[in-house]
Amino acid sequence: MHRVLPASWNGPTRPWWISGAAVLHSRTSILSRKPSKGALPPALQARYREAVALHQSGHPARASALYAEVLAVRPRHFDSLHLRGVAALQLGDTERGIQWLQAAIKIDGSVGPAHFNLGNALLAAGQLEPALACFDRAVALKPDYAQAWSNRGNALLDLRRVSAALDSYDRALACKADYADAWYNRGNALLDLGRPADALASFDRALALDARHSQAWCNRGKALADLQTLVPAAESYQRALELRPGYPFLFGTWLHTRMKVCDWSGLTADTARLQQGIAAGEAIAPPFPVLALLDSPALQRQAAARYAQARYPRAAAPDAFPASAPAAPIKVAYYSADFREHATTHLLLEALESHSDARVQCYGFGFGPAAEDAASARLAAAFHRFIDVNTMTDQQVAALSRELGVDIAVDLKGYTRDSRPGLFAAGCAPVQVSYLGYPGTMATDYHDYLIADTVVVPPAQRGHYSEQLVYLPGCYQANDSRRAPAVEPVSRAALGLPERAFVFCCFNNSYKILPETFACWMRLLQAVEGSVLWLLEDSKDASARLCEAALGHGVEPQRLVFAPRVGAAEHLARHRAADLFLDTWPCNAHTTASDALWAGLPLLTVMGEAFAGRVAASLLHALGLPELIVTTEHAYEQRARALATDPAALASLRERLAEQRLSSPLFDGRAMARNLETAYAAMHQRRLSGLPPAALAVEADGSYRLLDAQAVADE
Repeated sequence: MHRVLPASWNGPTRPWWISGAAVLHSRTSILSRKPSKGALPPALQARYREAVALHQSGHPARASALYAEVLAVRPRHFDSLHLRGVAALQLGDTERGIQWLQAAIKIDGSVGPAHFNLGNALLAAGQLEPALACFDRAVALKPDYAQAWSNRGNALLDLRRVSAALDSYDRALACKADYADAWYNRGNALLDLGRPADALASFDRALALDARHSQAWCNRGKALADLQTLVPAAESYQRALELRPGYPFLFGTWLHTRMKVCDWSGLTADTARLQQGIAAGEAIAPPFPVLALLDSPALQRQAAARYAQARYPRAAAPDAFPASAPAAPIKVAYYSADFREHATTHLLLEALESHSDARVQCYGFGFGPAAEDAASARLAAAFHRFIDVNTMTDQQVAALSRELGVDIAVDLKGYTRDSRPGLFAAGCAPVQVSYLGYPGTMATDYHDYLIADTVVVPPAQRGHYSEQLVYLPGCYQANDSRRAPAVEPVSRAALGLPERAFVFCCFNNSYKILPETFACWMRLLQAVEGSVLWLLEDSKDASARLCEAALGHGVEPQRLVFAPRVGAAEHLARHRAADLFLDTWPCNAHTTASDALWAGLPLLTVMGEAFAGRVAASLLHALGLPELIVTTEHAYEQRARALATDPAALASLRERLAEQRLSSPLFDGRAMARNLETAYAAMHQRRLSGLPPAALAVEADGSYRLLDAQAVADE
């Protein structure tokens, strides 16, 4: 059995699902061994041999029926019980397969393949510790059992004992050096350990042995992406798709990887294929890549629902939680891989620090890399308790959350990089909330609420979201008023910018730049003499393609200036060198927009239909700058040109932004903490009253109101 990483936008660093049928071993000596005491009579032996022949020729259902005939006469016939269990597993009947394999082992516990097959079945059923025990028994009986060592590694990897898993794969390869699946599994473990270069070498070894190993091509792409060699990564994903055209969710990952390097060849057809696949219910893309390409909340929900059903089905019954006792404060836990210097943490820090101990007892569950930086130090002081759960399974984290009595679990990751939706599928708390990290619906039945505002999710669009909406006053996005830019002045020359030119700016990630957006920017450069476009340098490949595209529009590539990634304070400070931030669509700037506005740089946005395309509009509404929000590309181009050629109008906007950013609740983390606490109290009270989640709006005065008549009547 081999494992595959989910083809997601980020390629999570551990294998989450079993690809295809398990490698199920029968005892190889079944047909050749000498008859033992109590051997089958000739007629029954012939029936058994017929069953084995059918089984070996790919007919497990017909074989199973014949094994049953043998067992009706000889119910303790080990081989028939064992192989009937194998057939059940091949037919997808895991429960019966486990039962028959366990019955066979009770008759004869000395057969290694039986323990191996039972281990595979238990692994498929998510019973990780029992599966590991089976593999341990299999290798104890047969120390050179390469496949058992490899699948033992899979069990350990699912248990998040990554170093032990790597050792087990190495034992498998010591037994069988040409074992492609073991090299592949070893690569997965190395990815999980943050060693992509070593992982790449393992995947290459697997492919040298089996060039048609589609999973190895896929995860090789993940290793290359982690190494920031995105063009070869996309090529590796493409090879996996050629070998397996319906590879679950890989098309979207491949397309997203190409967008990261601004490879727009065939994009119109590829986007149409993506849209058609989602509408048809295909497993074509993880949710995140869809946000940047399709401005449709309906399609985004379909994509997320298909992904959640396939990868993260509910693992805890809705009634798994006992009724909560009325208590104050409410135990609220935040779950993230980003409790360090990270964009989401920068937004949320002040709100976390400002939670009232009388209303909320705040926990942090971290499953990202350990960090010792300024942000993690502030977080440690903000949380009542911080728990590193990086080496715990989803089920273990959920059990710990329940043990601690968490009332409300807040998912800060959604479907973004290093996310773990399985935590919430396992049931961390009786109320589970999606907030801040993922700008869209989770489309699950275990995320109860989504925190938003009426701009990012207009009430008329609530039907496109599986969660009940919680509307905050103003903007949903938290911000930290304590963030300060670097104090040292930076000249334009030091940043590679012309001193007197008009500087259009966009620091969004390159995958958000569509060819239509870029064409509009090139027309602006042509219309505003001497102007330049200042972009974030995501990769050299992306920069080269953008320069080539500029030339195709008749614009000299030198008018594109690329900014390297720098620290947060330095990044904030360099906004002073720009004149106007040009947003992308259909996926806007989010944290990037807050950075620009907090630094005093006006931002122009096109407001779309879906959450991800309305975030910048929400920020601008909260700041009282609606004139920087347009709804069409034409209006965007006209407004940008007008501002670039009217210094007085732009200066007036800058002055208003400078005044309003200091007085607006948008940049007041303390006010956000109060709003969140009101929302949490409303959610918790409904839970205490035995009522289902309901849409609600938090008011600026600290009260809230329910949005649906039935919910009002219930209370």
